[in-house]
Amino acid sequence: MTDPTTGGVNTVIGPMDVTRVMAAIPHRYPMLLVDRIEELILDTSIRAVKAVTINEAFFQGHYPGRPIMPGVLIVEALAQAAGVLGVESLGLANSGKLVYFMSIDGVKFRKPVEPGVLLHLEVEFVSKRTRVCKFAGVAKIDGVVVAEAHFTAMIADPPAAEA
Repeated sequence: MTDPTTGGVNTVIGPMDVTRVMAAIPHRYPMLLVDRIEELILDTSIRAVKAVTINEAFFQGHYPGRPIMPGVLIVEALAQAAGVLGVESLGLANSGKLVYFMSIDGVKFRKPVEPGVLLHLEVEFVSKRTRVCKFAGVAKIDGVVVAEAHFTAMIADPPAAEA
């Protein structure tokens, strides 16, 4: 893939399994919402997958008899994919750095996400600086957009432990 700003070729990584995802971001069960990276183009975009299963703890209460993935968790899955993109693009995997939400804008939920689907997460950089990155993301099922959002995140050191 050619970088339009430089005419150069961006590095494509993938597929990446969940072990590599966990090397990039600190999330773990039950909050890890990215199961696989299909393709990551450094400094550009990421395509990831979340397998949505009935075994997810949130389905017990959202909603009994009509399980639907909470919208905030769809946005969180997009943000986690963005976190992997940012950390890998900045060469920070296994560094202990954290990616924090700063803002979420323009969120739209178009269709409910039910158990038994693969939620495809597509995120791209809108802008990237050393510590603050802006992203645009869409979540799809079978090519149909179910959610979209723009969000900003900050890459920072984890909080210091109190003595």
